[in-house]
Amino acid sequence: MKSKYLIIGGLFLVLTAALLVACSGKSTPCPAAAPCPTAGKCPTCPDAPKCPDPVKCPDCPPAPTQAPCPTAEPCPSCPEGIVAPFEADWAGSGHADTTAMAFNDWNDTETKEVPASCARCHSTPGYLDYLGADGSEAGKVDKAAPIGSVITCEVCHNTAAIALTEVTFPSGAVLTGLGPEARCMVCHQGRASKATVDKAITDFNATDPDAVVAPISNADGTKTVFGFKNIHYFAAGATMYGDQVKGGYQYDGKVYDAKFAHTEGMDTCIDCHNQHTLQWRTEKCQICHGENGASRETFKNIREPSSAKDYDGDGDVTEGIAMEITGLQEILYASLQAYGKEVAGTPVVYDVAAYPYFFAAGADGAPAKDDKGANVAYNTWTPRMLKAAYNYQVSIKDPGSYAHGGKYIIELLYDSIEDVNASEKLTTKFDVATLAREDAGHFNGAAAAWRHWDLTDEGAPSYMVEGGCAKCHSAAGLPQFLAEGVNTSQPAGNGLSCLTCHDEAAGFPARFAVTSVVMPSGKSVTFSPDDKTPVDSNLCVECHQGRSSKKAVDATITKAAGAPITRPMSAHYLPAAAVWFGTDAQVAYEYDGLTYVGANTHVAVDNKPGCVGCHNVHSGEVKVELCMTCHTGIENVDDIRFPTDTTDWDGDGDVKEGVRNEYRHLRDALNVQIQTYAKDTVKTAIVFDSNAYPYWFVDANGDGKHDADETTSYNVFDAALLKATYNYGFFANKNPGVGTHNAKYAIQVIYDTIKDLGGDVTKYTRP
Repeated sequence: MKSKYLIIGGLFLVLTAALLVACSGKSTPCPAAAPCPTAGKCPTCPDAPKCPDPVKCPDCPPAPTQAPCPTAEPCPSCPEGIVAPFEADWAGSGHADTTAMAFNDWNDTETKEVPASCARCHSTPGYLDYLGADGSEAGKVDKAAPIGSVITCEVCHNTAAIALTEVTFPSGAVLTGLGPEARCMVCHQGRASKATVDKAITDFNATDPDAVVAPISNADGTKTVFGFKNIHYFAAGATMYGDQVKGGYQYDGKVYDAKFAHTEGMDTCIDCHNQHTLQWRTEKCQICHGENGASRETFKNIREPSSAKDYDGDGDVTEGIAMEITGLQEILYASLQAYGKEVAGTPVVYDVAAYPYFFAAGADGAPAKDDKGANVAYNTWTPRMLKAAYNYQVSIKDPGSYAHGGKYIIELLYDSIEDVNASEKLTTKFDVATLAREDAGHFNGAAAAWRHWDLTDEGAPSYMVEGGCAKCHSAAGLPQFLAEGVNTSQPAGNGLSCLTCHDEAAGFPARFAVTSVVMPSGKSVTFSPDDKTPVDSNLCVECHQGRSSKKAVDATITKAAGAPITRPMSAHYLPAAAVWFGTDAQVAYEYDGLTYVGANTHVAVDNKPGCVGCHNVHSGEVKVELCMTCHTGIENVDDIRFPTDTTDWDGDGDVKEGVRNEYRHLRDALNVQIQTYAKDTVKTAIVFDSNAYPYWFVDANGDGKHDADETTSYNVFDAALLKATYNYGFFANKNPGVGTHNAKYAIQVIYDTIKDLGGDVTKYTRP
């Protein structure tokens, strides 16, 4: 029903706006009236309406005719014109501001017209030209536009604008499947990108990052200067879509957040802004953000619990994200000033209101002046300085960046600070280690757990997570699974969202109610004390359970029927719950005929059983201060060991080290035993790399390390080696809490695995 109302409302707006435009043009005056015998001449009627071309609109009403004036009566008034809906709202907006520089910058030029390169966003005729609504080719502006126009109703309310569903950004990236917000992003996208900066560096062959780039002499005697690149103003679309459109300068080798996905119904330009007044829809903002959602200034106080890091290093993790960005901007600007003086050889100063923004600084720190009294543009750019200055401008020229895509801006600023201070020629350095770039795992938009699906296998943009992974690698996946029992593909996001765990239908902040969870082995587990009561930690188990099991390993071995198995098996990442529940979950490979420890019987911490008692639910950090309540004298969880535990599990003679270290030493011994078995029994050396799928590779030079040129996946597993590599990966591959979650279970499985490979376990002890 919602779409039907939108269509009807849109048609009404189109027809009404057409009438407004139709009746606003020049025309011949009304016919003259007879002179008034006693009261003088009658007033002149306003011009009659006229339809402009080429917009199709209804026939205009006939020009009003003024009746002769009666001898003793006043002259009649002309009829009122047509008034468009929302005209008053629009009239008070920046789009209608006839005094704004955005619409007057060309008034004093020789041609007195808006150049074709600017007309698209600084005039109504230019925008219509770009759309092809004037009969020209769509997607480009063919000619300069006359001065004197603003952004009128006609810009958005015409057939071509309504049909617009995709927008091309300066980087060349194309966003498709858009709604009415496409009309906004035609202009609010900036005019430069990472590609713009890289092209300038390439064109000048500027290979030394710290060398000042000299101008290029042209054949006509002019010079092309290596100068500042400006993203332009209010590039909110570039901020919001982050890595998908690459509006900022993204440093090679770094990963960046994609589109900032707010919440359903508040996820596009016009969801958050009134499209006529351009003001924020504060009545909606306050639903979630309370008093912080009331105004421009209070918006700057907004910060979600998921933003747990101190990004600008000032010690305040409660200030709004806007303040974190301001702190990083100040650090980057100071670094640029130090770099300009010490490396580029010219002190630099920035002026937000004066083009080209960066100027050579005089002795007083203000812009230096030329012989005509004008500010001297900065002209000793190096490639390193250009990249960082571009990002500084990106962060400054979108004043709402903290709301549009704050984490993307934080990443750009952090990386720029890091790169500037990486210069060996800079002596006044800022320690980037005091800052934070990325959030905790569930909300770290730059992590592989969220960015792995940005491109298809063919390298084309996708930003979609396939159904098999969507449950745990998309914000909407878990709610869909809990409701439907299956998953379809979902948009790739920057981590989980509030509504991943919080059940809006049950009344936010209630969590989804889960009483038990089926593990990959087919076994069910629960943190519920009575197996019936929903427990929040069961939500964690839905994803932190692994994706394989002993059952699956045995099935693979049976299917191979003694032939070499060509691919390793993996339990996947962070299967903490599978470790916690031990043999009750049976995700690790347990050897037949042996018994294993079941679920960890740790007491409920803070009266919350399982994961959420020990971990901060948003940051994922361990609540070490609560651990210290019982485990006195520890500095971190690595130190934990029960006083009654005096067994030397790893055989190293140390019975006071934390149980986590006992486990880790045995895990390392298993890796050595796997390498020995592969070399001596399978006759092909093997090496493990937790950061490179499929994790197990042929160790061509036999040095026990995964070298960059060793890219051949291991493909000659026998049954014993498959079980062993599966178990090692289960415990070692990004599963750092094993020693705390269920150390005795881990020691049992590792002990048995070493023994199965023929290793000497006489110095070890099996729980």
